Amino acid sequence: MSHTKRKTVFSLLIIGVVFLYLIPYMWFGLASFKSQRTLTAIPPVIFPQKPTLYSYHVAFQQKHLLLYLKNSAIVATLATLGTIALGVLAAYPLARFKIPGKNIFLLLFLAISMFPQMALAGPIWRIMRELGWLNTYQGLIFPYITLTLPLAVWILVRFFEELPQEIEEAALVDGCTPLKALWKVILPLTAPGVFTAAILVFIYTWNEFFFALLIMTYPARHTLPVGIALFPGEYIMPWGEIAAASVIATIPLIGLVLFCERYIISGLTAGAVKG
Repeated sequence: MSHTKRKTVFSLLIIGVVFLYLIPYMWFGLASFKSQRTLTAIPPVIFPQKPTLYSYHVAFQQKHLLLYLKNSAIVATLATLGTIALGVLAAYPLARFKIPGKNIFLLLFLAISMFPQMALAGPIWRIMRELGWLNTYQGLIFPYITLTLPLAVWILVRFFEELPQEIEEAALVDGCTPLKALWKVILPLTAPGVFTAAILVFIYTWNEFFFALLIMTYPARHTLPVGIALFPGEYIMPWGEIAAASVIATIPLIGLVLFCERYIISGLTAGAVKG
């Protein structure tokens, strides 16, 4: 097989895999514009003949979707900012100072984030209860920071290690304090790594379900994943409203990834080629 044919076959294979991957998202996107009769039609109707925004209207007006969006935005944004701020302060000295057993420490630190959520549920819930933080934003933000900090530190350490130490030394010679050099020089140069860590943390906190359900039991404090999961009634499954809410919940993530695409690509590929 010639090189051109192999390239064509490989491209078609990639297109086919991507299409299969997108089918559930396409189906839910189309379902959000269908009427209830069209949703339950047999045989199934793929494309709605008369698109309607009824499911979106119900999701916002009756299912309190806007409230869940607000809660998720507050929690995910503050948790991401807190994680990145602490992650930078923790990762920078780990990358710059010669600490015995640093790699083992980082591996153990990362392993903590791999603990099953069920194993952490009891201790975290008891701590939040003793602090009086159940059904509060901080009651969910601080556990999220704890859970995502190891990943952020792991990513940021690798970026700080790749930055030549001479740049920092030049900033110190010019009169910068270590913190000012970190803020004015190091962070701008490692922006791809910071953005990569921030986006991964934001996506995790935006989609997290278990602790949001455990800590936020008041309906007014539900985040998007919990709120959407509670859409079904005892005898009905409102697929249209669920599809509409899922589309709305996905739009911020898509917009964030598209807006920061350049930083994500450079961040994920940094260090892949050396020399």
